[in-house]
Amino acid sequence: MIIVGICGASGSGKSTLARKIEESLNCSVKTIGQDCYYVDHSDMPFTERVHINYDAPHSFDHSALFEDVTCLRDGHPITKKGYDYKTHCRADTSEIITPPDVLILEGIHMFYDKKLCSLMSLKVYMHVDKDICLLRRIKRDITTRGRTIDNISEQYLKTVKPMYEEYVSKYIADADFAVMRGGNNTMAIDAISAYLTTKVLTEGYSALAID
Repeated sequence: MIIVGICGASGSGKSTLARKIEESLNCSVKTIGQDCYYVDHSDMPFTERVHINYDAPHSFDHSALFEDVTCLRDGHPITKKGYDYKTHCRADTSEIITPPDVLILEGIHMFYDKKLCSLMSLKVYMHVDKDICLLRRIKRDITTRGRTIDNISEQYLKTVKPMYEEYVSKYIADADFAVMRGGNNTMAIDAISAYLTTKVLTEGYSALAID
């Protein structure tokens, strides 16, 4: 199994790029978002959950994500994890994810866990202007997550911007490939797709040779 990591700021186009790559490949592909692995705070009142810094690295259960990725790499299925942005609670499911040929992992802190990074064949960083990311975030949070402008502004100033400057912006140093202008960058999609196609074919031939 080939593992690809996509990292970058909120609103930089990580999910879009993952989807475009998935659509471009002629093999089995699964995408897992790091957001599905937020630490569960369902035991806390909603009024407290809304004030958690969800943009900090410690807000994610890195160990659980690493364990699931390792299971898939070793040929074992996992259950699909989930998260409800409106209630700020985990929303795991019983849906089964089987090991694909290519596994895409995307999230703002996808390069934080060095153990997980060591499993990646390709690490991609979304290098997009912060103002563009903010505008995309506002549109997304209003239309799909039920947020208000005031709520988005408060969260951006208190957690999103500081965490981007302290952590996310620096992950570019860990990347093999930087994508400009967002997830619809056709040249980047073609280049990544070509690399992965070759990698899949090479691993397939190697497996046949061993058999």
